[in-house]
Amino acid sequence: MRGVVLVTGVMAAGKSTVAQALAGRLPRAAHVRGDVFRRMIVSGREEYVPGATGEASAQLRLRYRLSAVTADAYADAGFAAVVQDVVLGEDLTAYVGLVRTRPLYVVVLAPDAGTVAAREAGRAKTGYDDATWTIPALDEVLRASTPPVGLWLDTSELTPAQTVEAILAGRERASVL
Repeated sequence: MRGVVLVTGVMAAGKSTVAQALAGRLPRAAHVRGDVFRRMIVSGREEYVPGATGEASAQLRLRYRLSAVTADAYADAGFAAVVQDVVLGEDLTAYVGLVRTRPLYVVVLAPDAGTVAAREAGRAKTGYDDATWTIPALDEVLRASTPPVGLWLDTSELTPAQTVEAILAGRERASVL
């Protein structure tokens, strides 16, 4: 794979692990972590929560633009750029439009909600709480509102290595024109 690969899915779907492993399998690759751009905002950061508008929404769009430009820069330098971020709903279509580089591959990790809950329980960081994001609510956004772009993988029963193999084997289906 060359160009840009977007690995997306809900929180605790395995995006970081899979993106890192995929980048490690490619001969010349960079792992672009979308959340880094959110954390760069030191003051004035507004976290994106369900239904957010205004500044929180603008900061999310900024994060997406920055990761897309960064991915393009790595691709221009001859690296495969493996971008990892939560890009769901209509934002996925918009993100595809932000990336200039082709080929562009989109991989959506879609384990079932029970698997996500188990993975979330085993992580040091937490992404879900009852006040903002819940696993069922974000899973609903993934399954009901995210357009069927790229390669969708139910990774509920797959290891990260198996997921990388599935991505490499399905790269033609992942390709976005």
